[in-house]
Amino acid sequence: MKKIIRIIAGFMSFMLVATATACSKEKLPEDSNLENQEDTSMIETVATEENNSVQTNTGQEIYWLADYDINPRNAQDRSVALALFEDQYGGKINWIWCYTDSKYDVLSSRILSGEPVDMVSYDESSFPQGVMQDLFQPLDNYLDLNDSIWDTMREDINYFAYQGQHYVVPYAVSDPLLIIYSRKLCQENNLDDPYELYQSGNWTWEKFKSMMQDFVSNGSERYGVCGFLGKGILQSTGKNIINFDNYKFSNNISDSDIISAENFLEEIDSANLYDANWYSNFPTGNHVLFYAMQDWALDKSNAVNPDGDFMAVPFPKVSGSENYYLSGNYEAKMLVKNSDKGDAVATYIYCERLAQTEETSQQIAKQLALQQEVSQVGTVLSYRTEEQYQAILSYQQNLKNIFDFGYGMGTDMYGNGDYNYDTRGVMNHLTESVLEGHTWDSVSENCNAKINSILEENYQ
Repeated sequence: MKKIIRIIAGFMSFMLVATATACSKEKLPEDSNLENQEDTSMIETVATEENNSVQTNTGQEIYWLADYDINPRNAQDRSVALALFEDQYGGKINWIWCYTDSKYDVLSSRILSGEPVDMVSYDESSFPQGVMQDLFQPLDNYLDLNDSIWDTMREDINYFAYQGQHYVVPYAVSDPLLIIYSRKLCQENNLDDPYELYQSGNWTWEKFKSMMQDFVSNGSERYGVCGFLGKGILQSTGKNIINFDNYKFSNNISDSDIISAENFLEEIDSANLYDANWYSNFPTGNHVLFYAMQDWALDKSNAVNPDGDFMAVPFPKVSGSENYYLSGNYEAKMLVKNSDKGDAVATYIYCERLAQTEETSQQIAKQLALQQEVSQVGTVLSYRTEEQYQAILSYQQNLKNIFDFGYGMGTDMYGNGDYNYDTRGVMNHLTESVLEGHTWDSVSENCNAKINSILEENYQ
């Protein structure tokens, strides 16, 4: 595996040129392949030259179960990781389609029947639920986790260690939950810029609340914030509901910082600062100051309101704390139980990590991220500015990501329960219910008992 490092620079340099060329071309209809054939031949030529100098092929075919294909429609759209896996290792991804909601049912069935399946994408249910249901196998025998390429992810990797083994090896932080805002709207209301407050260390809960109060008082029918507020505020403490010491899970609902976060959410609800309506982009009516959502919503908001001058910051920190925390997810691939393709799956994961860390591949990723998404009729659907891109990248690289294993413990812990209060999952209660008028005392009493029961029955 380490031989790939000796050829990565030349291959990535080509990929950068090829990608830049592809990015500069006008988009073709899906059924047009003239330019795609040209770019494919260029990739194949370079791949052949590199493989002649260093023989590193595994030649193994991975069976990949998902609702999407890693293989693109056109060769020019291959990810850097897939290009490395195919061209340097001779690997191949064979897609097995399934619905997202039935992925684990299909996976269990194929494992029991002996049908081939080697790799699935990590999601919140993969750990601990999937691992404890014996659906996966550890990667320790196939990946050198002492390699320096994993240094900046080592804390996250070890966070997932279970009884001395690593079933989940994250290669990137993804889907950061952020506070999106309009600089233009802030200026019009004589409010500070949250990004400047963040940079100076003054972006705190108190400042967040006071800005919302000032905004609401300056007009009628206004709100301070909408979106996924509860989860971000809870995780801005740096604490989890479910603690894990790599062997045992425990209930942390009574932690003083968790209680402070819940009380803060209750204050926001009592002050009528929270707008419970769902928005798929920053609200266009200028009646909400802050929008709590994953980073994809920033791109869409740019397209919907290009004059909004949008920016995004992490959730504010607790006053007196030195640290900001990120509320995000992870990119990882799982090695399926009974698969005999451990080396190939590990190689693909390593290629994904190389694509995240090698300088030239990062330039490619930036180019792709800054491309506008345009519909077939020419409507701009989403885009990200370079300032936004660099800011979010810095959050992902420099802030500790907080991830709660309560989200991976089944529907009793994490599930909307058809939006019924009585059947809602514990994690949903903790992040939503106090914003709906329920008191923290009543929510905590109910959730505390449920957490203890779930842990005792399934995770001891």
